[in-house]
Amino acid sequence: MLEVNRADWLSSTAVVLVEPQGPLNIGAVCRAMANFGFHDLRLVNPHTDHLCEEARRMAVKAGSILEQARIYPDLSQALADTSYAFATTRRFGRYRDDFVHPAQVGEVLAELDTGAPAALVFGREDRGLLTEELDLCQRFITIPTSDELPSMNLAQAVCLCVYELAGARARSAGKGTGVRSFADNATVEAMFTHMRTSLTRAGYLDESNPNHILRSFRRIFGKNGLTERDVRILRGLWSRIDWLNAQLDTVLHEHDNSGRDSDV
Repeated sequence: MLEVNRADWLSSTAVVLVEPQGPLNIGAVCRAMANFGFHDLRLVNPHTDHLCEEARRMAVKAGSILEQARIYPDLSQALADTSYAFATTRRFGRYRDDFVHPAQVGEVLAELDTGAPAALVFGREDRGLLTEELDLCQRFITIPTSDELPSMNLAQAVCLCVYELAGARARSAGKGTGVRSFADNATVEAMFTHMRTSLTRAGYLDESNPNHILRSFRRIFGKNGLTERDVRILRGLWSRIDWLNAQLDTVLHEHDNSGRDSDV
Protein backbone atom coordinates (compact mmCIF):
# COMPACT_ATOMS: atom_id res chain seq x y z
CA MET A 1 0.00 0.00 0.00
CA LEU A 2 1.21 3.51 -0.76
CA GLU A 3 2.67 5.61 2.05
CA VAL A 4 2.03 9.31 2.62
CA ASN A 5 3.68 11.67 5.07
CA ARG A 6 0.94 13.11 7.25
CA ALA A 7 2.87 16.33 7.80
CA ASP A 8 3.00 17.05 4.05
CA TRP A 9 -0.67 16.24 3.68
CA LEU A 10 -1.89 18.42 6.55
CA SER A 11 -0.06 21.44 5.19
CA SER A 12 -1.97 21.08 1.90
CA THR A 13 -5.21 21.97 3.71
CA ALA A 14 -6.96 24.89 2.03
CA VAL A 15 -8.23 27.96 3.88
CA VAL A 16 -11.54 29.10 2.35
CA LEU A 17 -13.01 32.53 3.09
CA VAL A 18 -16.64 32.99 2.06
CA GLU A 19 -17.49 36.52 0.93
CA PRO A 20 -14.79 38.26 3.00
CA GLN A 21 -15.46 41.96 3.36
CA GLY A 22 -12.27 43.46 4.75
CA PRO A 23 -8.95 43.64 2.87
CA LEU A 24 -7.09 43.93 6.18
CA ASN A 25 -8.59 40.64 7.30
CA ILE A 26 -7.60 38.91 4.08
CA GLY A 27 -4.05 40.18 4.37
CA ALA A 28 -3.85 39.09 8.01
CA VAL A 29 -5.14 35.64 7.06
CA CYS A 30 -2.32 35.33 4.52
CA ARG A 31 0.24 36.23 7.15
CA ALA A 32 -1.17 33.68 9.61
CA MET A 33 -1.13 31.00 6.93
CA ALA A 34 2.51 31.75 6.10
CA ASN A 35 3.43 31.71 9.80
CA PHE A 36 2.27 28.11 10.10
CA GLY A 37 3.18 26.74 6.68
CA PHE A 38 -0.10 26.87 4.76
CA HIS A 39 -0.40 28.31 1.25
CA ASP A 40 -3.72 27.38 -0.40
CA LEU A 41 -6.07 30.37 0.02
CA ARG A 42 -9.46 30.29 -1.68
CA LEU A 43 -11.84 33.26 -1.75
CA VAL A 44 -15.53 32.83 -2.48
CA ASN A 45 -17.11 35.92 -4.06
CA PRO A 46 -14.97 38.42 -2.10
CA HIS A 47 -16.65 41.76 -1.40
CA THR A 48 -13.40 43.68 -1.60
CA ASP A 49 -10.29 43.89 -3.77
CA HIS A 50 -8.01 41.29 -2.18
CA LEU A 51 -5.03 42.69 -4.06
CA CYS A 52 -5.42 46.26 -2.86
CA GLU A 53 -2.67 48.08 -0.99
CA GLU A 54 -4.26 47.56 2.42
CA ALA A 55 -4.34 43.78 1.98
CA ARG A 56 -0.77 43.69 0.66
CA ARG A 57 0.48 45.80 3.55
CA MET A 58 -1.16 43.55 6.14
CA ALA A 59 0.11 40.37 4.45
CA VAL A 60 3.72 41.66 4.84
CA LYS A 61 5.95 38.84 3.53
CA ALA A 62 3.01 36.57 2.69
CA GLY A 63 2.18 38.51 -0.48
CA SER A 64 2.66 35.42 -2.64
CA ILE A 65 -0.27 33.70 -0.89
CA LEU A 66 -2.39 36.77 -1.58
CA GLU A 67 -1.41 36.88 -5.24
CA GLN A 68 -1.94 33.16 -5.77
CA ALA A 69 -5.34 33.07 -4.03
CA ARG A 70 -7.99 31.45 -6.16
CA ILE A 71 -11.40 33.11 -6.60
CA TYR A 72 -14.66 31.13 -6.85
CA PRO A 73 -18.26 32.22 -7.42
CA ASP A 74 -19.65 29.89 -4.74
CA LEU A 75 -18.53 27.51 -2.00
CA SER A 76 -19.51 24.39 -3.95
CA GLN A 77 -16.92 25.14 -6.61
CA ALA A 78 -14.30 26.15 -4.05
CA LEU A 79 -14.62 22.73 -2.38
CA ALA A 80 -15.07 20.64 -5.55
CA ASP A 81 -11.58 19.06 -5.41
CA THR A 82 -11.39 18.70 -1.62
CA SER A 83 -12.15 15.49 0.26
CA TYR A 84 -13.16 16.78 3.69
CA ALA A 85 -14.23 20.22 4.86
CA PHE A 86 -14.55 21.75 8.32
CA ALA A 87 -16.88 24.75 8.68
CA THR A 88 -16.50 27.24 11.52
CA THR A 89 -19.74 28.31 13.16
CA ARG A 90 -21.02 29.58 16.49
CA ARG A 91 -24.64 28.74 15.78
CA PHE A 92 -26.10 25.58 17.27
CA GLY A 93 -29.23 23.90 15.96
CA ARG A 94 -30.90 20.76 14.66
CA TYR A 95 -28.41 20.26 11.83
CA ARG A 96 -25.37 21.62 13.70
CA ASP A 97 -24.53 19.02 16.32
CA ASP A 98 -21.24 17.45 15.26
CA PHE A 99 -18.76 19.98 16.61
CA VAL A 100 -15.04 19.57 17.13
CA HIS A 101 -12.58 21.77 19.01
CA PRO A 102 -9.91 23.41 16.81
CA ALA A 103 -7.28 21.22 18.52
CA GLN A 104 -9.09 18.11 17.27
CA VAL A 105 -9.14 19.03 13.59
CA GLY A 106 -5.64 17.78 12.79
CA GLU A 107 -6.24 14.52 14.65
CA VAL A 108 -9.49 13.92 12.75
CA LEU A 109 -7.81 14.58 9.40
CA ALA A 110 -4.82 12.40 10.24
CA GLU A 111 -7.10 9.52 11.18
CA LEU A 112 -8.92 9.78 7.86
CA ASP A 113 -5.68 9.04 6.01
CA THR A 114 -6.72 10.76 2.79
CA GLY A 115 -4.23 12.22 0.34
CA ALA A 116 -6.67 14.69 -1.24
CA PRO A 117 -6.77 18.26 0.10
CA ALA A 118 -9.00 19.12 3.02
CA ALA A 119 -10.41 22.58 3.79
CA LEU A 120 -11.09 24.94 6.65
CA VAL A 121 -14.10 27.10 5.77
CA PHE A 122 -14.73 30.49 7.37
CA GLY A 123 -17.89 32.54 6.91
CA ARG A 124 -18.69 36.19 6.46
CA GLU A 125 -17.51 38.62 9.10
CA ASP A 126 -21.04 39.80 9.86
CA ARG A 127 -23.21 36.68 9.51
CA GLY A 128 -21.08 33.59 9.10
CA LEU A 129 -22.05 30.67 6.87
CA LEU A 130 -25.51 29.88 5.52
CA THR A 131 -27.15 26.53 6.23
CA GLU A 132 -26.79 25.58 2.56
CA GLU A 133 -23.06 26.27 2.78
CA LEU A 134 -22.73 24.21 5.96
CA ASP A 135 -24.33 21.34 4.05
CA LEU A 136 -21.22 21.18 1.87
CA CYS A 137 -18.97 20.56 4.88
CA GLN A 138 -18.57 17.30 6.77
CA ARG A 139 -17.78 18.59 10.26
CA PHE A 140 -18.14 21.84 12.23
CA ILE A 141 -15.55 23.69 14.30
CA THR A 142 -16.59 25.84 17.21
CA ILE A 143 -14.11 27.98 19.11
CA PRO A 144 -14.94 28.07 22.85
CA THR A 145 -15.03 31.83 23.34
CA SER A 146 -16.63 33.73 26.20
CA ASP A 147 -20.40 34.17 26.13
CA GLU A 148 -19.83 37.87 26.85
CA LEU A 149 -18.14 38.32 23.46
CA PRO A 150 -18.46 35.08 21.46
CA SER A 151 -17.70 36.45 18.00
CA MET A 152 -14.06 36.41 16.90
CA ASN A 153 -12.33 38.50 14.27
CA LEU A 154 -12.01 36.51 11.04
CA ALA A 155 -8.21 36.64 10.87
CA GLN A 156 -7.91 35.66 14.55
CA ALA A 157 -10.15 32.65 14.02
CA VAL A 158 -8.08 31.53 11.02
CA CYS A 159 -4.86 32.03 12.97
CA LEU A 160 -6.09 29.91 15.86
CA CYS A 161 -7.22 27.07 13.59
CA VAL A 162 -4.08 26.89 11.45
CA TYR A 163 -1.97 27.06 14.62
CA GLU A 164 -3.76 23.99 15.98
CA LEU A 165 -3.45 22.21 12.65
CA ALA A 166 0.27 23.02 12.53
CA GLY A 167 0.61 21.41 15.95
CA ALA A 168 -1.01 18.24 14.66
CA ARG A 169 1.31 18.35 11.66
CA ALA A 170 4.35 18.53 13.93
CA ARG A 171 3.09 15.60 16.01
CA SER A 172 2.44 13.56 12.87
CA ALA A 173 5.81 14.26 11.21
CA GLY A 174 7.51 11.07 10.11
CA LYS A 175 4.46 8.88 10.70
CA GLY A 176 3.60 7.14 7.45
CA THR A 177 0.12 5.82 6.89
CA GLY A 178 -1.81 4.02 4.19
CA VAL A 179 -3.71 6.15 1.69
CA ARG A 180 -7.47 5.78 1.38
CA SER A 181 -8.93 7.16 -1.83
CA PHE A 182 -11.50 9.62 -0.55
CA ALA A 183 -14.04 11.01 -2.96
CA ASP A 184 -13.77 14.69 -3.69
CA ASN A 185 -16.56 17.09 -2.80
CA ALA A 186 -17.92 17.31 -6.34
CA THR A 187 -18.32 13.51 -6.50
CA VAL A 188 -20.01 13.39 -3.09
CA GLU A 189 -22.40 16.21 -4.00
CA ALA A 190 -23.37 14.40 -7.21
CA MET A 191 -24.13 11.34 -5.07
CA PHE A 192 -26.32 13.42 -2.73
CA THR A 193 -28.18 14.87 -5.73
CA HIS A 194 -28.82 11.33 -7.00
CA MET A 195 -29.88 10.29 -3.48
CA ARG A 196 -32.33 13.18 -3.16
CA THR A 197 -33.97 12.34 -6.50
CA SER A 198 -34.21 8.60 -5.85
CA LEU A 199 -35.50 8.77 -2.29
CA THR A 200 -37.96 11.55 -3.08
CA ARG A 201 -39.38 9.55 -5.96
CA ALA A 202 -39.62 6.50 -3.67
CA GLY A 203 -41.62 8.55 -1.18
CA TYR A 204 -38.99 8.40 1.56
CA LEU A 205 -38.14 12.10 1.40
CA ASP A 206 -40.76 14.81 1.64
CA GLU A 207 -40.98 16.54 -1.74
CA SER A 208 -41.63 19.88 -0.05
CA ASN A 209 -38.58 19.58 2.24
CA PRO A 210 -36.20 16.77 1.18
CA ASN A 211 -33.24 18.38 2.95
CA HIS A 212 -34.79 17.79 6.38
CA ILE A 213 -33.77 14.10 6.38
CA LEU A 214 -30.97 14.52 3.85
CA ARG A 215 -29.03 16.76 6.25
CA SER A 216 -29.05 13.96 8.81
CA PHE A 217 -27.55 11.63 6.21
CA ARG A 218 -24.90 14.28 5.46
CA ARG A 219 -23.88 14.29 9.12
CA ILE A 220 -23.81 10.46 9.28
CA PHE A 221 -21.70 10.09 6.13
CA GLY A 222 -19.58 13.13 6.96
CA LYS A 223 -18.21 11.84 10.27
CA ASN A 224 -15.76 9.42 8.66
CA GLY A 225 -15.77 10.64 5.08
CA LEU A 226 -16.71 8.70 1.95
CA THR A 227 -14.20 6.86 -0.19
CA GLU A 228 -14.60 6.48 -3.94
CA ARG A 229 -15.78 2.92 -3.30
CA ASP A 230 -18.33 4.10 -0.73
CA VAL A 231 -19.79 6.52 -3.27
CA ARG A 232 -19.97 3.81 -5.95
CA ILE A 233 -21.80 1.48 -3.55
CA LEU A 234 -24.27 4.17 -2.51
CA ARG A 235 -24.94 5.23 -6.08
CA GLY A 236 -25.48 1.58 -6.93
CA LEU A 237 -28.13 1.47 -4.21
CA TRP A 238 -29.83 4.62 -5.50
CA SER A 239 -29.74 3.17 -9.04
CA ARG A 240 -31.39 -0.01 -7.77
CA ILE A 241 -34.08 2.09 -6.12
CA ASP A 242 -34.51 3.96 -9.42
CA TRP A 243 -34.99 0.59 -11.17
CA LEU A 244 -37.55 -0.56 -8.59
CA ASN A 245 -39.41 2.74 -8.95
CA ALA A 246 -39.50 2.24 -12.73
CA GLN A 247 -40.76 -1.34 -12.31
CA LEU A 248 -43.51 -0.15 -9.96
CA ASP A 249 -44.49 2.59 -12.42
CA THR A 250 -44.73 -0.05 -15.19
CA VAL A 251 -46.92 -2.34 -13.07
CA LEU A 252 -49.22 0.54 -12.09
CA HIS A 253 -49.44 1.70 -15.71
CA GLU A 254 -50.35 -1.81 -16.92
CA HIS A 255 -52.90 -2.14 -14.15
CA ASP A 256 -54.50 1.18 -15.12
CA ASN A 257 -54.60 0.12 -18.79
CA SER A 258 -56.13 -3.27 -17.99
CA GLY A 259 -58.83 -1.54 -15.95
CA ARG A 260 -59.69 0.74 -18.84
CA ASP A 261 -59.75 -2.21 -21.27
CA SER A 262 -62.23 -4.09 -19.09
CA ASP A 263 -64.56 -1.10 -19.16
CA VAL A 264 -64.76 -1.17 -22.95
